[in-house]
Amino acid sequence: MAQKFQLPTKWLKMSGLEFELDIALPGPILQSILPLLNIYYLERIEETALKKGLSTQAIWRRLWDELMKTRPSSLESVTCWRAKFMEAFFSHVLRGTIDVSSDRRLCDQRFSPLLHSSRHVRQLTICNMLQGATELVAEPNRRVLETLASSLHTLKFRHLLFSDVAAQQSLRQLLHQLIHHGAVSQVSLYSWPVPESALFILILTMSAGFWQPGPGGPPCRLCGEASRGRAPSRDEGSLLLGSRRPRRDAAERCAAALMASRRKSEAKQPARAAPATRVTRRSTQESLRAGGIDPKKELHPPATSHEAPGTKWPPSAPATTSSASPSSSTSASKRAPASSAPQPKPLKRFKRATGKKGARTRQGSGAESEDLYDFVFIVAGEKEDGEEMEIGEVACGALDGSDPNCLGLPALEASQRFRSISTLELFTVPLSTEAALTLCHLLSSWVSLESLTLSYNGLGSNIFRLLDSLRVLSGQAGCRLRALHLSDLFSPLPILELTRAIVRALPLLRVLSIRVDHPSQRDNPAVPGNAGPPSHIIGDEEIPENCLEQLEMGFPRGAQPAPLLCSVLKASGSLQQLSLDSATFASPQDFGLVLQTLKEYNLALKRLSFHDMNLADCQSEVLFLLQNLTLQEITFSFCRLFEKRPAQFLPEMVAAMKGNSTLKGLRLPGNRLGNAGLLALADVFSEDSSSSLCQLDISSNCIKPDGLLEFAKRLERWGRGAFGHLRLFQNWLDQDAVTAREAIRRLRATCHVVSDSWDSSQAFADYVSTM
Repeated sequence: MAQKFQLPTKWLKMSGLEFELDIALPGPILQSILPLLNIYYLERIEETALKKGLSTQAIWRRLWDELMKTRPSSLESVTCWRAKFMEAFFSHVLRGTIDVSSDRRLCDQRFSPLLHSSRHVRQLTICNMLQGATELVAEPNRRVLETLASSLHTLKFRHLLFSDVAAQQSLRQLLHQLIHHGAVSQVSLYSWPVPESALFILILTMSAGFWQPGPGGPPCRLCGEASRGRAPSRDEGSLLLGSRRPRRDAAERCAAALMASRRKSEAKQPARAAPATRVTRRSTQESLRAGGIDPKKELHPPATSHEAPGTKWPPSAPATTSSASPSSSTSASKRAPASSAPQPKPLKRFKRATGKKGARTRQGSGAESEDLYDFVFIVAGEKEDGEEMEIGEVACGALDGSDPNCLGLPALEASQRFRSISTLELFTVPLSTEAALTLCHLLSSWVSLESLTLSYNGLGSNIFRLLDSLRVLSGQAGCRLRALHLSDLFSPLPILELTRAIVRALPLLRVLSIRVDHPSQRDNPAVPGNAGPPSHIIGDEEIPENCLEQLEMGFPRGAQPAPLLCSVLKASGSLQQLSLDSATFASPQDFGLVLQTLKEYNLALKRLSFHDMNLADCQSEVLFLLQNLTLQEITFSFCRLFEKRPAQFLPEMVAAMKGNSTLKGLRLPGNRLGNAGLLALADVFSEDSSSSLCQLDISSNCIKPDGLLEFAKRLERWGRGAFGHLRLFQNWLDQDAVTAREAIRRLRATCHVVSDSWDSSQAFADYVSTM
């Protein structure tokens, strides 16, 4: 035994069986061996060490500090350093940002770094030009991908850039394996200032569970023979340009059609003097004749160098079958391909007048024949009297709450349906009209989605389409959407009206977080010329009872109508947590009306939070809250509570808290409490108090070391014992470090103290420099 301890290298080269037998060493010897092992053997011996009462966390933490050389976020609580190290190690090896041969603790020819660490990966981030996607789907890493499929839960995309077709094909296979055949339940996209439409639509459709093998891609061995190239349905075939064109899944063609629509509308826009209107063939021909132009020549432009006159589509080209309805034939005869290069056009482009329905002309390949959207045709509705509707007008039809198929979008049933994710997050990913419509089209049937986060996506008026799709989703059997987080710079609706619309559309929602930073003038429905939101989205009728349990609202500047907020609160009888950020009311009476509504209608409310609100003139309303015997936690963050009459208000506040036996937590950061206010609060813990307060947050309150020391002495004198947590962040404790340490030492005898080493002088200098 001693010989093995002296020769750890020979010991490490033992076979697997000898290794398992030999790890049954006495605890002290094993403890001295652990620091000598590389990460692979250290990971293997973890369970045996735990059985002997030995922890390897300190070793993994030291490895993190020495090899990763990054400090975890202060907000992150690391429960297992082994898992954290292995997950980061996997990402670095995959991206090629770490050299395993540079350190003996990372290098061992018996082990594959990716395979050995893959089972610890719970979260994988793909950045820039999809680095790592091609490597993971390669045949040598098949076992790595299989392990990831069972261990990975969260897939993140950060700072994506434009990628080539090969990288997107690899990503398609990766998402198919990790989502459709794996355990990934959350997909998050971060910081994508200029999203690439094809890549964005690919991620969305795969996340929603839709998939078809890419053009020329290998068949999925997990899907079996069913996935080896399904023949397109009748509707699917009618949306393809020809038999030689690669077939895309339905949602990709949806976005492609919308992209082509935007290209046509942008090409026409400079020549327009008024919004698009319907134009009949008869009125068009009459206007052309009045101008001395032969309508036949105008409506039949000469053939280009890529197209011979009179050429027809080959039989393999899509065409409506004999069983198709007349309306479908009419719509199919009106398709016009998106031009590959902008050409001078008249005010409006009209379809070619054909003597027979269904006759088509072929457009030759242009300079952009390889582009994803070159093969797409736009299907516009045609009325019986021969009127043709503009593409832009059709797209705007989604605002009235009609079915998405009115846009000419293909049916999603054309693709195979697989497992989908339950959490989708889009942070700072601007959504164009095409992307927003595609997202809404997917959401309308995404019943497995449980949480949706849309943060700073520039939705604008597309928020109405989102509400329509959420309303459709809510009516689907088995809808699981219970959490919605929505934030943006501007909104076409006032935030309270938007909240009412969301609650009406999703009555089963449990968590709603909504924030609008600035009131929008451009998208304001009151602006002349703006049609405003559809009537079914905004209404004066009462909100039906909902299941909302948590409501967080961040308001733009400006007074908010209290009755609208009260109407939401009255319909939310199950509300347990309410947070209002930067809310401004016209008068203290309006704020009192909100609080009275909470007391009467929200009896289950436990947590109430106010942030960045001027409550200096609402002291009586604050006392009303502190006397509420149902609330367990109240937060007044940067609310200027003690700006007026502090000498009179503090004793009243303390008296209210001493008589409240249900309040467990009080958070008062950023209210300029000072030493005097802190000493007044100490009376809450006196012997004659009925308070059961166990959490107190007095961060950013200009507290000095001598005041904190006196506060600690009073707690000791009253002998209340430990009362929980005390937060002291960003106070002026650096002015006397010795006194501050003594105060914290005394406080730790009665509570758990959380503080920091904050430089108040530097913070003050930074504040003055920004004035």
